[in-house]
Amino acid sequence: MRGTAAVPVRHRGMITASIILAVIMQGVDNTIANVALPHIRGSLSASQDQVAWVLTSYIVAAAITMPLSGWLAGRFGIKYVFLFSIGGFTVASALCGSATSLEALVVYRFLQGVCGAGLVPLAQSVLFQINPPERHGQAMAVFGTGSMMGPIMGPTLGGWLTDAYNWRWVFYINLPVGLIATLGVLIFIRETRRAHREPFDFFGFAALSFGVGALQLLLDRGELKGWFSSTEIWTETAVAGISFYLLTVHTATAEDRSFLNRELLKNTTFVSGTLLMFFIGAILTGTLALLPTMMQALMNYPVFLSGMAMTPRGFGTMAAMFLVARIMDRVDLRLIILFGLLLTIVSLWQMMGFSLAMGIAPIIVSGLLQGFGLGCTFVPLNVIALSNLPRHIMTQGTALRSLMRNLGGSICIAILEAQLSENTQVVHSRLVEHLRPDNPLAQAGQLAAPFSLSTPSGVAALNAEVTRQAAMVAYIDDFVLMTAIVLACLPLLLLVRVPRRQAAPAE
Repeated sequence: MRGTAAVPVRHRGMITASIILAVIMQGVDNTIANVALPHIRGSLSASQDQVAWVLTSYIVAAAITMPLSGWLAGRFGIKYVFLFSIGGFTVASALCGSATSLEALVVYRFLQGVCGAGLVPLAQSVLFQINPPERHGQAMAVFGTGSMMGPIMGPTLGGWLTDAYNWRWVFYINLPVGLIATLGVLIFIRETRRAHREPFDFFGFAALSFGVGALQLLLDRGELKGWFSSTEIWTETAVAGISFYLLTVHTATAEDRSFLNRELLKNTTFVSGTLLMFFIGAILTGTLALLPTMMQALMNYPVFLSGMAMTPRGFGTMAAMFLVARIMDRVDLRLIILFGLLLTIVSLWQMMGFSLAMGIAPIIVSGLLQGFGLGCTFVPLNVIALSNLPRHIMTQGTALRSLMRNLGGSICIAILEAQLSENTQVVHSRLVEHLRPDNPLAQAGQLAAPFSLSTPSGVAALNAEVTRQAAMVAYIDDFVLMTAIVLACLPLLLLVRVPRRQAAPAE
């Protein structure tokens, strides 16, 4: 054993640097495109709900592919799968930057999600392999710092690149980073291919993939197609329903190992904790998708400033995770989660008071509070949900939780964008009803320039302002919906059972 581990340990620093670089690249890409969405929308002539596919395609692809990473690593070796993931992610990033249509960009983002799904779990596996047990805590601390740096840097870096160059550099920035990480893995990691090949339930995986894909298309295209007045929407509904039905039957009746392990589904604490993670992923990803577009489209913020305004959210999350790690062995974990959810509700209540006349301070304060609140839930939920799982299903449990968190984000984005588009139209029509010549407040003396009902330019300016006001109301409606989602999460805490010893998992 010592002879086998000697070579990787000798290059531990370079291996760690290469791995963390890949993790940061993947983390940055989770948030870097959000602030560039308005520019992508204008460049590719896409609507508000259509451009959201740039985010959801990546999230869905990563969610579906992540459970495959462990099986692929066992079959082909961690080094080769890692090289494929980094190389494929880098090539897909170059393709995203060169996309000339929304359809091409969505396909390339899907490919990027497929390749990037395994970077985080494979990075953790490599760090465990190259470090002795007494250094695992330090290794995970380094990994946690790298995984948090990406989402924090993403909005600011994306805003600066879009402002200084254009939105394509949001993807081109991955090329040098990916090249350095690929060379590091290729040169310094020694392949220790194992003969153990874990069986994989391809039928369950296919049923889940088709079900999730059809459901996402249904939610993404429902508003555009008029929902169930469209044959396409009915077809996607049927595919999703049949796929989830087959997955349920297969999971309940399969004699050998199924994709959704029955032991996991019988664990009430794991199921309730995973459902909580689904909703938390929805809030986190949904907010990151809405706010940059709102600031740029409605408040005329430059893209760099909108990216900077999102950064305090990441710092709040990091501060909460450090604080929780110190107190979670002395405080009931459910109380920490409850505090985090209540703080998230407070931040969403603040966001429900947003207006077009406000400054940037409410956005920063609510973001900091929400980041801190959600950060208080991540570590306790992981400890509670995974602490009482048998070792042989721990990997499946981790993969399933990651899948549910990503699915929560992608489904929430689709629902929020559909509601945003519909409510903007509804509120716009209601506001326009009052802009009539017989309304005393709409007379020439009451309307300030450049608004007017008597000139084409005045009518156009008035319509643009009504659209802007209607969109702001629609954004607030989305914040109300997210508040309702968090409130619906609270009863799930009653199903959670805290592990008897908290000190060991916390440490």
